[in-house]
Amino acid sequence: MMETAENRLRRLRMRSWRRGTKEMDLILGPYADARLGTLDGPALDRYEALLEENDQDLYLWVSRGEGVPDAHAAALGEVRAFHDLG
Repeated sequence: MMETAENRLRRLRMRSWRRGTKEMDLILGPYADARLGTLDGPALDRYEALLEENDQDLYLWVSRGEGVPDAHAAALGEVRAFHDLG
């Protein structure tokens, strides 16, 4: 059975808010609430791949903007821009 678009957005929102570290919950949760509904299919795919990464790496990539893997550069750039992190 194929997942509906609505269920996918709900699942991604929940994964954004329930990461395992409070810092990443507070970074990804508000972004997900505000922006997931506006992303197209490929952008959602990139964000979903980003959610597969561990919180320690994500936090360093988002907070410092250094060492970001090319595969996640676009999604992380959007998250950083949302939080005005440069």
